[in-house]
Amino acid sequence: MLRIATRGQIFSFDRPVVMGIMNVTPDSFFDGGKYQGLTAVLEHCEKMVSEGADIIDLGAFSTKPGCEHISVKEEKERIIPALKAIRKEFPNILISIDTFRESVANQCIKEGADIINDISGGLFDEKMIPYIGKNHIPYILMHITGTLEGMHKEEIISEKVHEKVRQFFENQVNKLLEYGEQQIILDPGIGFNKTIECNFGLLKNLDYYRVNNLPILIGISHKSLIFKTLNIAPQEALNGTTVLNTIALINGADILRVHDVKEAVEAVKLVHFAAHQSK
Repeated sequence: MLRIATRGQIFSFDRPVVMGIMNVTPDSFFDGGKYQGLTAVLEHCEKMVSEGADIIDLGAFSTKPGCEHISVKEEKERIIPALKAIRKEFPNILISIDTFRESVANQCIKEGADIINDISGGLFDEKMIPYIGKNHIPYILMHITGTLEGMHKEEIISEKVHEKVRQFFENQVNKLLEYGEQQIILDPGIGFNKTIECNFGLLKNLDYYRVNNLPILIGISHKSLIFKTLNIAPQEALNGTTVLNTIALINGADILRVHDVKEAVEAVKLVHFAAHQSK
C-alpha cells in the first residue's frame, strides 16, 4: 500500500487512499469558480478532511478542453496563498500540488506541500523530472500525449492503450530512477487523449501498466466517460463516479482522486471490508 515520506514524517496506509480535489480556478470543468477566496477554500478543505480525505490536491491551472493557459505568475498568485492557508489550518494533512511547472512545484514544496501531481508526467517542463529526481519528492506521474496546447486534440489513442501507457511509464520512471530511489505514483490519465473505450479499458487491468509494482492513482471523478456514456450532465455523474471508483478499487487502485470525498471514503471502506472477510 501507499507510503509517503515528507517533511520528516512517514505516512503509511493499509487501505486505498482518498485524494480530495481543491481547485482554485475560475474555469475547471466541474467546480470552476466555486472556491474563490481563502474562506471558501478553507471551508471546503474542512469539509473534505471531516469526510475522511487523506490528501488535498490543490490546483490553480485548469486543464479542461479549451482552458485558458495562464502565466506562471498568475498560477503562483492563485495557489501560494491557498497553500499557506491550508497548511496553517491543517498542519498534518498531506497536500498535493497539481502543476506541470517546475518553478511552481519548487515554491510550493518550500511552502509546505508534500506531493507534486504532474498531468504531463514531465513532458511539459523539461526541468520537472530533474527537480523531482534530485530532491526525491513524492511525484504523481500521469500519462498524456502531445503538448500543452494540444493535449485534448493531438494523438487520440484508440487502440493498444495499455501498451502505450506502460511504455510511457517505463520511460519516465527510468528517467527518475537515474537520480536514485524515488517516490512515484502512476496515473493512467483517464480522460486525456483517449477514446471512451480506452478509458474504460484502463480500469479493467491496472496491473498491466503497473510498472515496478508502483501505486496507481485513478482520477475519473465526473469525467466524460461517465456522463457521455449515460447521456447526463457532469453534475449528475456522482453515482457513475462511485460505480467506476468501486471497480477501480476492486481492480487494485491505491488512490482515488475525487470531488466527492464522502462517497469515495464509503466505497473504500466497503471494498476494503469485503476483501478482508474470512470465508
